[in-house]
Amino acid sequence: MTNSIPWDLYRTFLHVLNAQSLSGAARSLGLTQPTAGRHISELESGLGLVLFTRSQTGLQPTDAALQLRAQLEEMQHAAAAIERSAHGHNAVRGAVRISASDVVGVEILPSILAPLRSRYPELAIELVLSDAVQDLLGREVDIAVRMTQPQQDLLLAQRVGDVTLGFYAHKEYLAAQGEPKSLTDLTRHSLIGFDMETPFLRAAGASLGGWKREGFAYRCDSNLAQMALVRAGAGIGVYQSGLADREKNLVRVLKKEMNMGMTTWVTMHSDLRHSARCKTVFDALVSGLKDIWSKNGTSD
Repeated sequence: MTNSIPWDLYRTFLHVLNAQSLSGAARSLGLTQPTAGRHISELESGLGLVLFTRSQTGLQPTDAALQLRAQLEEMQHAAAAIERSAHGHNAVRGAVRISASDVVGVEILPSILAPLRSRYPELAIELVLSDAVQDLLGREVDIAVRMTQPQQDLLLAQRVGDVTLGFYAHKEYLAAQGEPKSLTDLTRHSLIGFDMETPFLRAAGASLGGWKREGFAYRCDSNLAQMALVRAGAGIGVYQSGLADREKNLVRVLKKEMNMGMTTWVTMHSDLRHSARCKTVFDALVSGLKDIWSKNGTSD
């Protein structure tokens, strides 16, 4: 085994692992297929391991390959973080990687990020839309917009306001099915909810009686998809009140029974406070989100 395996070989390995083909990895990397194949052969030789086997469905990773994945993805995140830092440490240029939920990333952040990049055209924004908590300490992302307060001491965190959640339905659905007057009434309605339960959803369900997976007519873990179903008149679902106010056909139901709030935080690693590009984006997100929550009547 050699101790000087080039990073390019590992990068090609990760792309082949994700694409499960040399051709797919080559396209994503801008390489030729023979070059990608040579990289895998050189890596296997350098490590003394067989990393892939061929099958009718493509390249299948061996157990050895799967064991390498987590460590190499950490290396990839670190390499990307170093590159972002080098490109924009003392100037507002280079890439800033932001993590947010799908709803926040699609419905809210664009109105903040578009004018920001107009002011700083050398800035590049990378959005990671997921409800999973990305690792700020490990620099998987530079900045995160979270609905839970971070606990790590090495993170800078700014509270930007509270988001109110409520039950909503399309007015045509309610005209056809009637409006529920109590949580018990929900059992006779088409409900739109989650598929996989999380601790937050479990706690919420405990206070909402029948709001459980088995009672949902539509089950999906994408909040955007749930909102689209509500707008389409499929049934009753959870919606951010500030966003629901933009939709003239949506009606809030059971307001007293369902009036939950989530506090929003903008966070980043404290080491990035001296990075001009990260600090600029962080401040823009804090200011922009506070302004939006204030207009929705849900800020501090």
